[in-house]
Amino acid sequence: QVQLVESGGQLVQAGDSLRLSCAASGLTFGNYNMGWFRQAPGKEREFVAAISRRKGLTGYSDSVKGRFTATRDNGHNTAYLQMNSLKAEDTAVYYCAAGNNAYGWSSIVSDYPYWGQGTQVTVSS
Repeated sequence: QVQLVESGGQLVQAGDSLRLSCAASGLTFGNYNMGWFRQAPGKEREFVAAISRRKGLTGYSDSVKGRFTATRDNGHNTAYLQMNSLKAEDTAVYYCAAGNNAYGWSSIVSDYPYWGQGTQVTVSS
């Protein structure tokens, strides 16, 4: 049974940093691209960042590019999202997701069959 468990979300001030973690089990972690998505109240789930399964190539949404960094530790089956210079508009529930799209990382929700339960990030201004 595949499980993805996010952690690290909390209430912070604008300009602060946070690191989210996503611990994976029940799958061969190194075979999966890892994506990060977020969903704010009343909005659709949106792509934030992703990291490919083999070469560790990364992709980011325009809204977080230069501020967020996706990494992974295949030896510990864990993906990370380092978030710097947080803004109030980054407030959302953040989800990690796993998929094995052969093309590499993806920004498309349907390319990820496995999802975590989410962790709340609140940025106060």
